[in-house]
Amino acid sequence: MKNIVLCCAAGMSTSMLVQRMKDAAQKKGVEVSVKAVPVAEFKENLEGADIILLGPQVKYEQAKLQAIAEPLGKKVAVIDMMDYGMMKGDAVLDKALKMLE
Repeated sequence: MKNIVLCCAAGMSTSMLVQRMKDAAQKKGVEVSVKAVPVAEFKENLEGADIILLGPQVKYEQAKLQAIAEPLGKKVAVIDMMDYGMMKGDAVLDKALKMLE
C-alpha cells in the first residue's frame, strides 16, 4: 500500500480532494492511503509517507520541504493547479502513482 500525504495551508480544502482520490483508487482497485495535513505538520507526516503532494497555495515551500525529504528518499511535488481547482482526484492520483514507479 502506498501512502500519499497532501499538504496545504490548513488541511481543509485538500480534504475534499483526498476523498476524490480515495474514490478514484477504489474504482481502479489500487490500494492507497491518502490524507491531508497542514503544511505545519509536514515533518510529523514525512516518515510514513511514500510521496508528499503540496497544494498550489503552498508551492513556495517546495524547495525547503524537498531538502528535508530528500535524505529520506521521499519525493515532494506540487499538485497541478487545474487538477486541484477542479478537484480531479483521478488525475492527481495517477500523477502521484507515476512518480512512485
